[in-house]
Amino acid sequence: MNYRSIDDLSLLISRNLHRIPQDTELVVAIPRSGMLVASIVALKLNLPLTDLASFVSNSDIAKGNSRSYKMNHLVRTGDARRILLIDDSVSSGNAIASAKAQLATYVENGGRVTTLAAYAEAKSRDHVDIHFELLPQPRAFEWNIMHHPRLSEACLDIDGVLCVDPTHEQNDDGPKYLEFIENADPLILPTVAVKHLVTSRLEKYRPATEKWLERHGVKYGSLQMLNVATAEERRRLNLHSKFKASVYASDTSATLFVESELQQAIEIANSAKKPVFCTANNRMYLPGASLGRAMVATEQLLSKIKRKIRKTLLP
Repeated sequence: MNYRSIDDLSLLISRNLHRIPQDTELVVAIPRSGMLVASIVALKLNLPLTDLASFVSNSDIAKGNSRSYKMNHLVRTGDARRILLIDDSVSSGNAIASAKAQLATYVENGGRVTTLAAYAEAKSRDHVDIHFELLPQPRAFEWNIMHHPRLSEACLDIDGVLCVDPTHEQNDDGPKYLEFIENADPLILPTVAVKHLVTSRLEKYRPATEKWLERHGVKYGSLQMLNVATAEERRRLNLHSKFKASVYASDTSATLFVESELQQAIEIANSAKKPVFCTANNRMYLPGASLGRAMVATEQLLSKIKRKIRKTLLP
């Protein structure tokens, strides 16, 4: 699976800003994923931003108060004569075609529409005027991976993925842990039914786990839990990643594992010899990954974020 993170997207946009027409007056986003790309483009170029429906209805252009905009003279969306219409990706071209159809009157009246998709395929590149990267299928993005149709082929951990991790105090393998399972706050709940839920929780917690999953509408093919007596035995045998990798590897139709802990993600990828998405840093790990390289990459990412924050905050 070809995967791109929000960090990948931001870097890609920065490297391709020169390809956007310099006389663009307004950035128009195709909801929903296009709004992420359009927001980054608009912020980097300091251009006003709107969504497709607001543009078609000639709404007022919303503006913040923190800084001045280019094209600050524009009041309503229809005042712009040169717009940039953006989606995150293009495959069939249907979304772009539908959006352009809604802009037919605008074009007839002399408006110019430049279409852009951050990611395209070789077969779909001609559906837009500008694309930043050719990214073939199968592909997934950080902003939609937990709702992607291919999640039906995935194995998901529970703690740290579907719900928060227990605190050290809650993780007592007793009453406090049971209370945690029953009342854990959800994180991102998948839209589609997943193939397997694979958790290091002990088998004795199955009833409470199943009740939580039902209450939160999580659909799944099977719930795989560790069949050992105590958490101490699980730790002594170091079963966390071994168990998850065995389930993942044994199902040849499973194409992705979603794991919350970095070290386990790498161990699962190497043992199962299949990709693992880690929610701790929103990275995809392939067989052959090492913890050392992953930690270096994480440090580099954190340093980059810190530099961006300093650049934004300091005059």
